[in-house]
Amino acid sequence: MFSSTDIGIDLGTANILVYTKAKGIILNEPSVVALDTKTNKVIAIGEDAKAMIGKTPGSIRVVRPLKEGVIADFEVTTELLKMVMQKAAKQMGGSLRKPNVMVCTPCGATSVERRAIHDAVKQSGAKSVHLIEEPVAAAIGADLPVSEPIASVIVDIGGGTTEVGIISFGGVVSANTVKVAGDRMDEDIIQYVRKHYNVLIGERTAETIKKEIGYALIPHKSESIEIRGRDVMTGLPKTVTLTSTEIQETLKESLLSILECIRATLENCPAELSGDIVDQGVVISGGGALLKGMQQWLSEEISVPVHTAPQPLESVAIGTGRSLVMLNKLEKISR
Repeated sequence: MFSSTDIGIDLGTANILVYTKAKGIILNEPSVVALDTKTNKVIAIGEDAKAMIGKTPGSIRVVRPLKEGVIADFEVTTELLKMVMQKAAKQMGGSLRKPNVMVCTPCGATSVERRAIHDAVKQSGAKSVHLIEEPVAAAIGADLPVSEPIASVIVDIGGGTTEVGIISFGGVVSANTVKVAGDRMDEDIIQYVRKHYNVLIGERTAETIKKEIGYALIPHKSESIEIRGRDVMTGLPKTVTLTSTEIQETLKESLLSILECIRATLENCPAELSGDIVDQGVVISGGGALLKGMQQWLSEEISVPVHTAPQPLESVAIGTGRSLVMLNKLEKISR
């Protein structure tokens, strides 16, 4: 039995990750909940709920309670977190009673949104809740020297938001958030296929297209993929072939928005730290960092080296867990 355990939670729009010092990432589940529409009770969460998207009868509703990095549905998020805590306890082989929790928040989150995240985690059974800004957590998780007096630049391209931060001495020197990331790219693909092929596809198909043939704005050998959807005109199933060049053009607007956010953050960097950025470069993390050609394209556009975090999908979760360990050490020293 665990009386008290430190855990870090990456409360992401696309996925929820739980990190412990002892075992590392113990849980990685999609931030999706399936509800019974009559009783409003949770039927399934995570992978089980995601598998239901677009396939449920009228009595079951599948929702994403987190939008653009913040809580859109408080009650459902609280239920999701309770079940995440239960799953995490099973992974640790016992009961997870009253853990100390560090959870990340977007840089642009308001005090109301931060309070909602704090309260939702508290109500899910946490002993104490600490909040950390997402770029700082991502930088810690990517093994950047955040506590030193040099500039560490992190670009975290998640599901709902892209967070760009310049960190020095453990704090954020300059940061920007844009509500354009993986989910927006999926939506771009859905709209493109509907407009040009008169075919309706779901979120999961759009995500598969992005992963398989999605490219940042770099020259590449054209690839293709066959996908199935529903013909808007006839209502019947239809198969279409998409190429990587047309998907690249579809993603162009979203990618340029992310680039603009990075440039705006770098422009606000103090002159003394600019030299560090040229030497150290920029680190990208999050699911968006895995888009083909992303590293090469950003490096060409901003004229500084761009590196991908060692574990881009898990950087924020690892950083939240590590920062809680650091916080506990500081508290012990101050006593």
